[in-house]
Amino acid sequence: MSRSKVRNMEALEIEKVASEGKCLGKKDGKVVFVPFTAPGDVVDVFLTKSRKSFGEGKVTKFHKYSDLRIEPFCSHFTICGGCKWQHLPYEKQLEFKQAHVLENLNHLGNLDLKEINPIKHSQKQQFYRNKLEFTFTNRRWLTEDELKSDVEFEERGGVGFHIPGRFDAVLDIDKCFLQSDFSNQIRDFIKKYAITNQLSFYNVHEHKGLLRNLVVRNTSDNQQMVIVQFGENEIENIEALMAAIVNQFPFIASLLYIINLKHNETYFDQDIICFHGKDHLIEPFTRWDETKINFKISPKSFFQTNNAQAEVLYAETFRMAKLTGQEVVYDLYTGTGTIANYIANKAKKVIGVEYIEDAIKDAKVNAHLNDISNTVFFAGDMKDVLTNKFFDKNGKPDVIITDPPRAGMHEDVLKVILEANAHRIVYVSCNPSTQARDLKVLCENYTIEEIQPVDMFPHTHHCENIVSLVRK
Repeated sequence: MSRSKVRNMEALEIEKVASEGKCLGKKDGKVVFVPFTAPGDVVDVFLTKSRKSFGEGKVTKFHKYSDLRIEPFCSHFTICGGCKWQHLPYEKQLEFKQAHVLENLNHLGNLDLKEINPIKHSQKQQFYRNKLEFTFTNRRWLTEDELKSDVEFEERGGVGFHIPGRFDAVLDIDKCFLQSDFSNQIRDFIKKYAITNQLSFYNVHEHKGLLRNLVVRNTSDNQQMVIVQFGENEIENIEALMAAIVNQFPFIASLLYIINLKHNETYFDQDIICFHGKDHLIEPFTRWDETKINFKISPKSFFQTNNAQAEVLYAETFRMAKLTGQEVVYDLYTGTGTIANYIANKAKKVIGVEYIEDAIKDAKVNAHLNDISNTVFFAGDMKDVLTNKFFDKNGKPDVIITDPPRAGMHEDVLKVILEANAHRIVYVSCNPSTQARDLKVLCENYTIEEIQPVDMFPHTHHCENIVSLVRK
């Protein structure tokens, strides 16, 4: 059989939404996962991966369009790695996310749940993010239409997002709908300035070039932070660009830069230089009781990327913790202490634990910033910190709130949590599949009381999920 017949599948009917935002169809005994499709599409597919029982592919032709489809709002749809569901109505996105959470809990956690609370929708479906990272490249990705044209593209400098699965391929972005329009303005300004002034764009293969990375952060009251990362120590060019940015955007609250000569663009181990304004932002946050609380956002700080939905997420977390004011609460993976400080005025004491030491410093600053005196924070590995000696000194937890990274909790941490024997656990997760795996262990001693999905990321398959458990 020819390779083309093996690799091409005709008239595949897309049946349902699957994992990672892809959809699937079945034909000739094979399940095929296809991105950027919708249930009801009938498509020809080129198989990029083919096994006996399953495959993955991309659409080469539409025979029929699903009745669910709507017109995508972004010109980069299907090329950019973000907003993969913008061809689906938002109501359908919520429906699919809700079903995905329930399916994960049942199939991966063996929990046999019948229903969960209706998902909390995002107030904004566009321009909702408070942080975006752009990458500069000296050889931007050329689209299929550009490759088919007769145009010679001599200027290949660009700034945008990585093509999915390609560390060395960057799509030049015209307009992104994820962050306020300032993000588009500052990105375009720096690109045009660089081309006009012949500043070099980064070559990831040779690890050379001045302009490397751009981070734009903002707050709900429209403060702006801009971080420019450079791959060469050309201080005159750097300072000239920084001055030009200030002249064009004098309202920027925090303008910083990094000279990163490493072979990767992570900057948590790099010195950050403040060129203009402050070295941080202040995020005003509405607490569960409608009072205000402020969080300091440093350039290295983690903060939920959808401000409005973060308030919903934390309000639901607080509600499900059922605090009376008498509880000792442990906030695991506390980060910069957002949840700990958010709930502190309704707890006897809150102990926050986090692996990253710099985050703990920010957590203490945030407590001081809001005159909160009943939170204490510790840096270290959970399984090493949470010992009997630690419990004797700080008090055993009545309630545990845990908000781990996407990988979930290590089995040693789960063991410590079970031994702590708190009355209630509230598990906040950005990955329902690893959450389901962990819940399977916790349910040895606990019963699930309530499940609340929260949509933080419209037009993606990602979903936050909160589960409250009570000790058996």
